[in-house]
Formats: sequence, C-alpha cells, structure tokens
Amino acid sequence: MSQAVVEAQAIEHLNQGESVVGFIEKMAVSLDESNNATYALRVNDRHIDANTLIGQHITLEFMGAIECVACGRKTKKSFSQGHCYPCMKKLARCDQCIVSPEKCHYHLGTCREPEWGEQFCMTDHIVYLANTSGAKVGITRASQIPTRWIDQGATQALPILRVATRQLSGLIETALKADIADKTNWRTMLKGNGEDVDLLALKQQLLEKHRDVLAQLRSEHGDLAVVELEVMPVSIHYPVKAFPKTIKSFNLDKDPVATGCIQGIKGQYLLLDTGVINLRKYTGYQLKVAAG
Repeated sequence: MSQAVVEAQAIEHLNQGESVVGFIEKMAVSLDESNNATYALRVNDRHIDANTLIGQHITLEFMGAIECVACGRKTKKSFSQGHCYPCMKKLARCDQCIVSPEKCHYHLGTCREPEWGEQFCMTDHIVYLANTSGAKVGITRASQIPTRWIDQGATQALPILRVATRQLSGLIETALKADIADKTNWRTMLKGNGEDVDLLALKQQLLEKHRDVLAQLRSEHGDLAVVELEVMPVSIHYPVKAFPKTIKSFNLDKDPVATGCIQGIKGQYLLLDTGVINLRKYTGYQLKVAAG
C-alpha cells in the first residue's frame, strides 16, 4: 500500500502572535514511521504545521468570502465541499454516483466528464475495514491510502479487496453494509479511540458470508477485477492531548469566529477546549488563522 505524504512543499510554522489569511482546503495528512498522523493547514498555497499548534490558543475567523475550488468564482454558498452551484451541477466529481458509487453510469456513456471518470473512477479502488466510531466498511482509490483513513479518524484499518473500478467497490460495499456500518458517527469518533476490533477475523467473516457476490462479480468482470488482499491491519495514532467530554461544533456560517486552545486533531477536526471544527466543511472559505 502506498503511503500518502504531505505534498512536496515547505512546511511553515505559525508562531505566537502571527496570523495568515487565505482560502483553505482540507488539511493535508500523512503518517510518520511510527504511524502517527501528521497534519498541515492549507491556506492558499501555504502549508502550516498543525501538530505544533496543539496546546496553543488559536482563532479562526471567516472573512466573508467563499471561492469555488474548481473554477475560482466567488459564491455565497458552498456546495459539495467547496464548489459553486454551476460546478456542482456540471462536474462529475459532484455527481450522485460519487456518494453512491454503485450507481456509476460511465458504462452508459452518460458521465459528465468522461476523461475525469477514466482517471478517478475507472482505476483501482480498495475496499477496506476500519475502526472509527466502531467497525465500518469503506472504499477509496488505491492512491488515497492512508489519507482516507486519517480523514475519517480511523484508529485501525485493513484493506481487504483491490477492485478494478469505483463501481465495483460500491457494489461490494453495498453488499457488505448489510452486516456492518458504512458510516462514521463523528461525535463518537471525537470522544475517544474506542476499543480495538479484530479486523482480520471480521474480514474472514464478511468475505465468507458474501463469497457468492464476489464470485458473481469475478465471473462478470474477470478474476483480476476483484482480488483479495493479504495484508496486516494498520494502527493509526492521532495527536490528541484530551478528547472532549461533550461535543459542541462551531458553525462559521452562523458565528464567524472560532477560538480556543487546541487539544488535538483527529480526522479533519480541530479539537479546541471550547468546541470542535471540521475544517473540510469550510473548503473554499477565506479564513484568518491566528495563533495566540
């Protein structure tokens, strides 16, 4: 499995009394040699070391501007994690099949952007098990491991199948979620790490129960289209000094300022002593980030 790394870009530090203003994206993530999650705040083209901010006071202020991550136009409201309304309606990455990949319609010739579909959907995907707010099944492009796991706040993860297309991964996930969750309870995930799960045993149970589904897909698409993986689970450690006992979520659309001491980072959330904030939700928002 590939190890996703923070983009090859200089990592900056935000010192006490300093601030930076710009349009943000979800935090860049990576795993170090000890499987510790590392984070970088992405503000315009700058990457700010987020791990070193833990224990410091920080203020995030929404400056009132939202910019589409695809076309760059200003928009009053963000759709599909950072897109303006026209892009949400026309781009393949915002289509319903991204949320429900089993509904992929590329083979029907109706993909909004066939070239984009070839690059992002008609490529190897991984079906995996993870422990986020408990055991769950998930899918992601092979190139997005372990990024996807970190973004979901998984403390354990196990790739179980490599498949040839996004649609195949969705069909398998649909079958497996009859027996296991396919979503994360984000509030539970942010309250702690929970108990470890025997993902290897769970893998064997699920694949055995659904062997007919897998056999059918192999007969239709070829044996190499659905391949069982023989790898060991990965444990992921997050930079958290203290988990919140109760969950209060900041909403910058209603109150433009979120401020407090950073207690940790998990998933795409900053855990402040005054509440939590999902930075991915504010992709395309112009924020002022100030330390101290």
